[in-house]
Amino acid sequence: MPTLDPRVDAYIAKSAEFAQPILEHLRAVVHAACPDVEETMKWSFPHFQYNGMLCSMASFKAHCAFGFWKGELLVEAADAKTREAMGQFGRITSVKDLPPKKTLESYIKRAMKLNDDGVKAPARAKPAAPRELLVPDYLTEALARRQPALDHFNAFSTSKKRDYVEWMEEAKTEATRLRRLEQALEWIAEGKSRNWKYEKC
Repeated sequence: MPTLDPRVDAYIAKSAEFAQPILEHLRAVVHAACPDVEETMKWSFPHFQYNGMLCSMASFKAHCAFGFWKGELLVEAADAKTREAMGQFGRITSVKDLPPKKTLESYIKRAMKLNDDGVKAPARAKPAAPRELLVPDYLTEALARRQPALDHFNAFSTSKKRDYVEWMEEAKTEATRLRRLEQALEWIAEGKSRNWKYEKC
């Protein structure tokens, strides 16, 4: 039986309806190809580890993404579509957008061998576009009820917004998330970043 992380279950359950079968399929293929894989959550989306980082998957409002940590050594960027989203397979809107299961399993096994052999990931150039930020509905709705907080949040840089989103999404219980949400709204209304206490005046 594969070892499943309940946080990944929760992530899939909260994803859009179109995304759930894609994420379930990817998860099953990874576990089939790599029975010793370990699931975890990093940067608020699911990752798979085997002797180091192996691959990850994510869902957004209109597409999913899947990619290998050492993807540049595994998958050739054959066309522009692979640059439309993070990972190496472009914007995934259905299971049909993915390579066949056997092809994916082949990539996974090659990724495992790279990790077994201690091959390092190539240095990554800074992306031209920032990582897509998905603000959860509960935060959007709470901000909409507090105009000063909404104005400040909209004026924040993407990285400052991401700090708040990740802080709340990493809460392990709903009670913790609600406490963080109330605290976040108070700070945002004052124009403060998530880490304002540590910023130099």
